[in-house]
Amino acid sequence: MASAGYGYYRGTIFLAMFVGYTLYYFNRKTFSFVMPAIMQEITMDKDDLGMITSSQSLAYAISKFISGVLSDQISARWLFSIGLFMVGGINVAFSWSSTVAVFSGLWFLNGLGQGLGWPPCGRVLRKWFEPSQFGTWWAILSCSMNLAGSLGPIIATVMAQTYSWRAIMLTSGMTCVAVSFVCLLLIKNEPKDVGLPNIESAAKKSKAGVSSDECTLKEFLLSPYLWLLSVSYLVVFGVKTACTDWCQLFLIQDKGQSTLMGSSYMSALELGGLMGSLAAGYFSDKAVAKQGMRSHGNPRHFILISMMAGMFVSMYLFRVTVTPDSPKMWILSLGAAFGFSSYGPIALFGVIANESAPSNYCGTSHAIVALMANIGGFLSGLPFSTIAKHHGWEMAFWVAEVVCLMTAVGYFLLRNIRTKMGQVSKKAD
Repeated sequence: MASAGYGYYRGTIFLAMFVGYTLYYFNRKTFSFVMPAIMQEITMDKDDLGMITSSQSLAYAISKFISGVLSDQISARWLFSIGLFMVGGINVAFSWSSTVAVFSGLWFLNGLGQGLGWPPCGRVLRKWFEPSQFGTWWAILSCSMNLAGSLGPIIATVMAQTYSWRAIMLTSGMTCVAVSFVCLLLIKNEPKDVGLPNIESAAKKSKAGVSSDECTLKEFLLSPYLWLLSVSYLVVFGVKTACTDWCQLFLIQDKGQSTLMGSSYMSALELGGLMGSLAAGYFSDKAVAKQGMRSHGNPRHFILISMMAGMFVSMYLFRVTVTPDSPKMWILSLGAAFGFSSYGPIALFGVIANESAPSNYCGTSHAIVALMANIGGFLSGLPFSTIAKHHGWEMAFWVAEVVCLMTAVGYFLLRNIRTKMGQVSKKAD
């Protein structure tokens, strides 16, 4: 009967978070979706558009870090629902506005609301799913972003033919507000809130030696594994962002390919990324189920290191083998391979940071590694483009390859490091 209870709550909670996060992501991108329609009504230049989108990106990076820390202190369901309500309300207000200054201010607030979405999801998943299922459900939940990103532009374009951009913003915002109340009702922080035994306490009884003991902030922050994850995530996310931002130009300017080929390559990369994220979660969960969690090393490391090596190989082949005469399928295959091997580690870093942290700092752990990833994303912009400006795309991508390879080798050498962050348990080996 208990297992049936877990099944019901897991299903409803996961569905509520999936629908909720799909709306989070859709309402993060609504300005981009309706931008052409807004520009027909309101005069804006590229600097205005850049200021509006950049204000959201800055706020999102700040908010996601703060939210990760907050998710360890306050109710995850309230944090998730308040963020969704806030995002929806801001989109409604956006639909009533008409100046660039107000647009920028509101989109900054949208970014602040957006940051409240993902960290509570990670905390709720960890509380409701066993370690051998955690990665798979994390990966499936992250597909909500792919769903919103792929269907969003189509929905917005179809609606724009009949309704104004203001109606689209208003409708999506009101939907968000309504669903935020549903999420507040359906999401439960942990099994004990509905009278079921908590997953972690059950794990402690069966495997006391590798339980997630609580620890002090100092002990947590001094964990070498936290910083190994952070630096590795910075590199992987930075290299992935560099490729998604600049590979199109590299293909067109240096490799003599068409604009259509450039956009096709990006589509192949995103499709490969979706598959890579799901595969990383599923197969690393299989490894956890087979080997169990332990204090040194992590069963997910083999998949993680293999995919990081795959990033290097696919980038190297892309740089060395692609010419103006290369078969289209070969270029698309390299794009899919890079997407597969870069999105997989991105999914796994979040999972590992969450599950390796002490139970009182799992949100903070994810917040720190995600902040480092955002720094990597920033470095893939101006510093990377500066190398390309002075030395060409070939050299810039060679530098990215070398950094990626060094990180993969370093992680391989440190694969058996103590992975339990915080204090050493007296029963640990």
